[in-house]
Amino acid sequence: MPKFEIRRPVKHNADQMYALVADVEKYPEFLPLCEALVIRSSKERDGKTLLLADMTVGYKAIRETFTTQVLLNPAERAIDVKYIEGPFKYLDNRWRFEPPSDGSSAGCVVHFFIDYEFKSMILGALMGSMFDRAFRMFAEAFETRADKIYA
Repeated sequence: MPKFEIRRPVKHNADQMYALVADVEKYPEFLPLCEALVIRSSKERDGKTLLLADMTVGYKAIRETFTTQVLLNPAERAIDVKYIEGPFKYLDNRWRFEPPSDGSSAGCVVHFFIDYEFKSMILGALMGSMFDRAFRMFAEAFETRADKIYA
């Protein structure tokens, strides 16, 4: 039942950060542990996009692929990830991109939340601590990517 949540102020605006996180096909280029990401399907409705995606993660000799449903909601700058199948009992992941709390127009606050549990206790023991470290690096990886793209 590992859970990780962070609110991180960044210098890029909410629309830029939302676009960066919503571009899931680019994740293997910069995201820790992410080796591949394939979009199985994409449906648009009412200004939202629903993706069905397979992500392959790996660490040393271990590789796991899991399927998620990703709801992209640009109007609310929200991304919600629902677990479909793979090595987890469950996985709940949410991203929010909020204006700075000081009322300024510069930058935004990236809110990242993930809650998950592996089906296998052995896999959880093998991958769990690495996943924890990787999730702690996610927000930073996205911010570094934004610095490169939006500099």
